[in-house]
Amino acid sequence: MADILETPTSVIAVENHENGEENGKDVHPLAAAMDDEEEEIISTILASPGGDSIASTKALIGSYNFEDDDDARDLFIKVDDPMRHTGKMESFVSYRVTTKTTRSSFDNPEYSVRRRYQDFLWLRQKLAEVQPTHLVPPLPEKQSMRLDRFAPEFLAARRRALHKFLERISEHPVLSFNENLQVFVTAKELTAHRRQSMSLMSRMGSSLRTTTTAALLRNRSPEFTVMGEYVQMLGEKLGSIERISLRILQESKDYVSELKTYSPAFRLWSNSETELTTPLSKMADGVEICTQSIEDQNTYQETDFLPFVKEYSLYTESIKTVLKKRDQFQMEHELAVEELNKKKNEREQVKISDQNYSFGAIMGKDPADVKEAKSGRIVSKIEQLQKEVEVFSDRAECANADLKADMERWHHNRRKDMKDMLSGMAYQQIMSNTGILQAWEDVISSLRDEAGFLHGEDPSPMHSTTDPSLTGATSPTLTSSSGAERGGAKNSKPEGFLDINNGLEDEDEEEELNAS
Repeated sequence: MADILETPTSVIAVENHENGEENGKDVHPLAAAMDDEEEEIISTILASPGGDSIASTKALIGSYNFEDDDDARDLFIKVDDPMRHTGKMESFVSYRVTTKTTRSSFDNPEYSVRRRYQDFLWLRQKLAEVQPTHLVPPLPEKQSMRLDRFAPEFLAARRRALHKFLERISEHPVLSFNENLQVFVTAKELTAHRRQSMSLMSRMGSSLRTTTTAALLRNRSPEFTVMGEYVQMLGEKLGSIERISLRILQESKDYVSELKTYSPAFRLWSNSETELTTPLSKMADGVEICTQSIEDQNTYQETDFLPFVKEYSLYTESIKTVLKKRDQFQMEHELAVEELNKKKNEREQVKISDQNYSFGAIMGKDPADVKEAKSGRIVSKIEQLQKEVEVFSDRAECANADLKADMERWHHNRRKDMKDMLSGMAYQQIMSNTGILQAWEDVISSLRDEAGFLHGEDPSPMHSTTDPSLTGATSPTLTSSSGAERGGAKNSKPEGFLDINNGLEDEDEEEELNAS
């Protein structure tokens, strides 16, 4: 794990100026770019549900930076040191969260607190509530179907996933400034803050409203339609990869279990065969090396590859949620526009209508006054709807900008992460299979060195198919005991090929000549 780095103060000052910080105080990035005439509109947006998310984005002022620049970062978070806590009621694991920053909104430059999984879950829920149009990174699953939650392998994988979660948030130009993140990395205890979280019923109601509103959407932009189709396809592919990998992993574990009984069988056999002790022991050693190499592959699959696949599978679900929220904002805008058009048509109908037989006229009012009163009410409603349409339009546009910006960042990270993971997987396979190949070459070398143990015996026919061009050495071949077959095999051998049986045959012929 790379050490947490400090960022030069001069660089931070430049970034703070770009982010809207003045005189040591945090100023809202969007508010810093707005003039006086736009303050009323911005205030209306900020007062709307999710308005802080939209107003906080840099997309509206054209200064969203997609490139990761470590030299310009001013917030570094590291997760390490998992520790198990055992109590009378429950047992859990906490992790040390170390933060270093030069931001003026923090009282100290460095913090170190301990957090459990529920604390991370609270942080993600708060970020999703306050920033509904931004892509909040997913958390790893709470439980594992394959590993015990206190197993060292599980804790190591969980720590890496939690570190990646906070690292992605700290690199985000909007989420990293969320006050809930600051509470998470600085507060000694989060119990009181967790109690203030939105209830389960409230979250379910919000999710239901989002799903229902998005289902009524008529004209989604083709850009977001393609985005949704891609995310759906990626989720299906990752799910398929995960299922196949789990089957392969289980079969590999079963194979390892059988191999662990295979090696002792050779060692027991070597105890009863004095002349075969060395080659049989070498065979047992080879099997044990193969077993260890395959176990290393299984561990890599379990702690590195599968968590990576699961993370991006969960990412697709997070993107779908944000897409639904964006669709909700667009639907609200469309409904407001539709209602505005209805009121405008109603105003025109009132202008040409005859109010002589209206209820007001029947009650003795002047028809002209009745028409004017109706027109006034409709005009007042139209003005109100026009303001709502402007707010909903701004909010929908900002939601589009937020999502597109986050998706560009996500694609950048996805390509890099997938290349690193596939490269690591290929390297692991190379190292594992190289170890297995070397183990069996050692067995062959042992058989060559111990060729004398076959003298005077009739060994079972064996024929090596090892390609000398792959191993860099010639593998021994034990052919049939038949003289004709030995001769044919000898003629088929490449020049310089070492044949153990041929060597034994020459010794037998020499003994016969001496006897005669």
